[in-house]
Amino acid sequence: MKYDYLIVGTGLFGAVFAYEMKKAGKKCLCIDKRAQVGGNIYTRDWNGIQVHKYGAHIFHTSRKDVWDYVNQFAYFNHYINSPIAVYKDELYNLPFNMNTFSKLWGIKTPKEAQEIIDAQKADCRIENPSNLEEQALSLVGKDVYEKLVKGYTEKQWGRDCKDLPAFIIKRLPVRMTYDNNYFTDPYQGIPVGGYTQIIQKLLEGIPVLLGEEYSEFVTKTGANVPGLYSMNCSGEPNGTDQGDTFGKVLYTGMLDEYFKYQLGELQYRSLRFEEEILPQEDNFQGNAVVNYTEREVPFTRIIEHKHFEFGTGKGTVITREYPADWHKGDEPYYPINDDRNNELFAKYLELAQKEKNVLFGGRLGQYRYYDMDKVILAAWDMVNQELNADK
Repeated sequence: MKYDYLIVGTGLFGAVFAYEMKKAGKKCLCIDKRAQVGGNIYTRDWNGIQVHKYGAHIFHTSRKDVWDYVNQFAYFNHYINSPIAVYKDELYNLPFNMNTFSKLWGIKTPKEAQEIIDAQKADCRIENPSNLEEQALSLVGKDVYEKLVKGYTEKQWGRDCKDLPAFIIKRLPVRMTYDNNYFTDPYQGIPVGGYTQIIQKLLEGIPVLLGEEYSEFVTKTGANVPGLYSMNCSGEPNGTDQGDTFGKVLYTGMLDEYFKYQLGELQYRSLRFEEEILPQEDNFQGNAVVNYTEREVPFTRIIEHKHFEFGTGKGTVITREYPADWHKGDEPYYPINDDRNNELFAKYLELAQKEKNVLFGGRLGQYRYYDMDKVILAAWDMVNQELNADK
């Protein structure tokens, strides 16, 4: 078979790209190293509960065109993300708002809250923050930092806040209203029935091969694919005349992995998920997302999945999230975009730009953290560039 595109990865970026290219008359084949489609937005059903297998995903956007786009593939409910934070035996609302401050200090008005924050910031006497701790103290003062920022952040990044760069939290949202809505975007919700259905509909009519790692797929099938790093060590293409032929490759895996780590490894933070099915318990924590901000508690949060769709059925499923150091072979979740890694990424980007007919997309291919709406926009941009290049 002759294909226009081999799409490596069936996450949101790859699936949107495949869908749009199929609409434009292009022939695509998708492969994925996992046993299911969807990348990190994959959801599975348990007793009518959609379980977010790779962490909670709440769709939110300020773009009506993006909102209309995803609503073609699923019905979205009106879920609003309103996390709870647990510090020792205390409960607080997130994001930082008047409900948070009222609980912290026993005050009622925005003026009272602002005066306390300003006084605490002044006591810190920090003019030029040199690390994350100083940055946070200069933004929200001692109480909010010590109870709601410090422990959670240190768990998330695996380092003391004094050893983390200030840029990680260039700002901390402080809202002087009694509003627990975490996002300010006008369009928010969760697809009823989960995210996997969206990916399946995007890929409808497009051949998909699962359990296929890219380099092994090329070698095993004799596929003819473009790009220097699709060749074997002798510099000859891995494919043969008997294999499928692909005009271009869209690679949504790790950029440094594609280049066989020849310049070194880009760094990530990883996650470990501990899922627990509680068939006899109907409501474990009363909220979809509960953060645990003490460093002594090893997990950062507990997700109770049924609350994403306002579930009232029998039983429940919870997931504890444990941040982890990333090692080669682990699942990468959060790029560490410090100076060292950004410089290394820039060098890999130079290599990528030399790869003829190979495209790199998504959070791993572009080494950045993306919200889902930004993934869709980035995929649209790449589609438009490709189609315009054909004209």
